[in-house]
Amino acid sequence: MSLETIQIETGPQPSATVIVLHGLGADGNDFVPFVEELDLASVGPVRYVFPHAPTMPVTINGGYVMRAWYDILGANLQQREDEAGLRRSVAAVTALIDAQRQRGIAARRIVLAGFSQGCAVTLLTGLRHPERLGGLVGMSGYLPLAHTLPAEGSPANADVPIFLAHGRSDPVVPFAAGKATRDGLVAQGYPVEWHEYPMQHSVCMEEIADLGRWLSKVLA
Repeated sequence: MSLETIQIETGPQPSATVIVLHGLGADGNDFVPFVEELDLASVGPVRYVFPHAPTMPVTINGGYVMRAWYDILGANLQQREDEAGLRRSVAAVTALIDAQRQRGIAARRIVLAGFSQGCAVTLLTGLRHPERLGGLVGMSGYLPLAHTLPAEGSPANADVPIFLAHGRSDPVVPFAAGKATRDGLVAQGYPVEWHEYPMQHSVCMEEIADLGRWLSKVLA
């Protein structure tokens, strides 16, 4: 599965890449405004990659066809999981990372980020990636297939910096699911920076400012 992408460079010869995975039913355009809102001047030129998820029927939405990284089988996101779909998306996103490596961006200069479903695929992919990445960003999401991480987690990314953010009033991915993901990762020794905000299933300006500071640090 090859993903179509939007790619934006903030200057010539970028030395870092931020790959951003959108949420269910959106597409890569959803986070293009990040380019203007994130202040990464201290990092130097950055390449942003915004892939479009494939289209597929989504069970929880009555089989309606939309862009999705994997199927949602029920309201309890972690009780019945589309493991095959999740792993297909891991392979596709890994190919995006490999493409950046082939263009000369070191793995430690690549940050993988995602919102909601994109967060799930970000964490699933990044924690298993064989080369140490620059960081992982999970916004308003959760860790799928959590029971497989102890066996499948990559030693190379055992210390990868992780930025997790969640809205306290999120009606889509419950705040409790975000906290459970944080607690589970911390219990396994991952360095998690946690942020929570008075919002629902969205992104706020305070979050973007916090993320900008974190990205400037991990890509310094």
